[in-house]
Amino acid sequence: MNDEILNGVLLDEDCYLSLAELSRACSTHAEWVISLVEEGILEPGGSDMRHWRFSAPALRRARTARHLQQDLGVNLAGAALVLDLLEEIDSLRQRLARLE
Repeated sequence: MNDEILNGVLLDEDCYLSLAELSRACSTHAEWVISLVEEGILEPGGSDMRHWRFSAPALRRARTARHLQQDLGVNLAGAALVLDLLEEIDSLRQRLARLE
């Protein structure tokens, strides 16, 4: 029997999370999320940290960055590069699918 626990958060694309909510969804501290913003990995809406709002794609990026760090030992600058490259690959695949 597999003892692993699956976690998931289902969000509508129009749903936005606060800094605290995003931190909880990623099982991490707010300071780590702030470092993602400082590194350019996440771009929150809102005028200041108290009013930051993060979209569903931001949650996906944050969780991927967390896995890159924990599982592969990638630093934040490396995670930013990997995330950008993954998005570029996805974009190219979508363009290719439209051409077929």
